[in-house]
Amino acid sequence: MTVSAPEEFPKAFADAWHSRDGHRIGALFAEDADFVNVTGLWWRNRAAISKAHDYALKSFFGNTTLKPGVTTTRQLGPDHAVVQCRFTLTGQTAPDGTTANTRQTILTFVLQNTPDGWQAVAAQNTDVVPGKETHVNTGDLTAVDYRDT
Repeated sequence: MTVSAPEEFPKAFADAWHSRDGHRIGALFAEDADFVNVTGLWWRNRAAISKAHDYALKSFFGNTTLKPGVTTTRQLGPDHAVVQCRFTLTGQTAPDGTTANTRQTILTFVLQNTPDGWQAVAAQNTDVVPGKETHVNTGDLTAVDYRDT
């Protein structure tokens, strides 16, 4: 799939997600791209990004819907852009086989315009944890809020 404008990238990512083919997601990335997922797993090339997504989309993300929401695009010259999009994920299979609750994430894509269209050279996925400020590690990583309530 060719992405002709940076603001089209989140929809292209969601369309590739819904194909359940991790290689379609990988095709959106440069050969030497980086992708950091919500738990800090860091995939350092298109092949690794494709493989990881293919596994997930054929297992615990096999019944999910990924819906793009609010999106911002910051052009960094004619051939580079940063796109951030809030996605809503539904239908994830929990480890016990039940359907997990809805999640929201913010995906940040650093894009480069290439002869094959706009491709991601880097991506960072961050879970949105409503009402929390940071994480604390007290044996288990937990989202916390230090503000007075």
